[in-house]
Amino acid sequence: MKINAIRCRELTGVMPFEGEFWEERLSRPIDVYPEHRSEPVNWLQRRDAHTYTIRAVFLEIDTDAGITGLAGPITPAIAHIILEEFKALLLGADPLAVELLWDKLYRLSVHGRKGFTMMAISAVDCALWDIRGKAFGVPVYKLLGGPTRERIPVYASMLGFSVEPERAAARAREYAAKGYTAQKWFFRAVPADGLAGIERNVALVKAVREAIGPDADLMLDCWMSWDLRYARAMAERIAEYRPRWVEEPVLPDKYDICAQIRQHAPYPISNGEHEYTRWGFHKLLEAGAQDVLQPDIMWAGGISEVVKIAALASVYDVEVVPHNHSTYATLHFSASQPPSLCPVQEYLVKWNTQLNFFFTRKPEPVNGFLELPQQPGIGWEIDESLVEAQQVLEP
Repeated sequence: MKINAIRCRELTGVMPFEGEFWEERLSRPIDVYPEHRSEPVNWLQRRDAHTYTIRAVFLEIDTDAGITGLAGPITPAIAHIILEEFKALLLGADPLAVELLWDKLYRLSVHGRKGFTMMAISAVDCALWDIRGKAFGVPVYKLLGGPTRERIPVYASMLGFSVEPERAAARAREYAAKGYTAQKWFFRAVPADGLAGIERNVALVKAVREAIGPDADLMLDCWMSWDLRYARAMAERIAEYRPRWVEEPVLPDKYDICAQIRQHAPYPISNGEHEYTRWGFHKLLEAGAQDVLQPDIMWAGGISEVVKIAALASVYDVEVVPHNHSTYATLHFSASQPPSLCPVQEYLVKWNTQLNFFFTRKPEPVNGFLELPQQPGIGWEIDESLVEAQQVLEP
């Protein structure tokens, strides 16, 4: 089998939704500057009072055996790298040789070992695994050594919901009633907001903890917007609410600072959503910077690389709970790993709804669990009836 064509299709569709889809955004490292701190959320374009415009790019890798591997959604910038830098190397190659092609792409990209270039390698790798599963007629998790269980428990990741305490509490109760025994909420205030910001963050944590009860898991995401002093101040204020973990307290290259936060905090620290490859994660592990690793399969190097990252984590006795840009790709990985290593999977309630819009089968949790897909490959399939317009991108 040989790769004989590579395309990146940009699709446009219409998503029905009443009201504001994105009610709030998270805190960001750039919010240290006042001109950015007040910027509103702008992740989705409203079409009218009842609909939003959805745009997404998907990678398609064709083979001379009639099998097409799919991956995405990705951004136009990532698609450009694939078409401009990777296409010539991939055409004519054996798509089942995933390790060989990953290594070639990595060696070709010495100036892109992180960021968009690694995201491009991740997309290619996932599309190749999709081909491999379809070629052998099995779900990808079976090729990875699974399944280790029949379904995967998930936590509701509540990015985009209002963090006003009363509204957050009401939403937290709603999702607890849906069967989620764990939820993650996102801080909005940053160190530059001072004591008033601390009070707002603490009020959110208190409201959600009281809403979900003492036995449910509560995770909290800082999205790299804190510093060491702020993390210490917050630890004193939120420890009584017993977070399951506090996520990404500082910028990703501050390994030693994150390790100091972990040593000081009376709760676990998670990290790695914005780290890349086994080499980057090895630095995190060596520094002792986290209790939970969170590589994103569509960012950190693809399925092939996250399997290696998980093997490293097992040596350090650290859990792996990937950031979930892709529900299906993450599900295949989680299903192939021991529950002690990968105990739960993230489900970004709003973000995954948006990212999964164009798929025929939209993976959605039921009573706090995701069932394993049974179709060959990863399970990505475009529902062409949802495509209002499309274009094939050029380099």
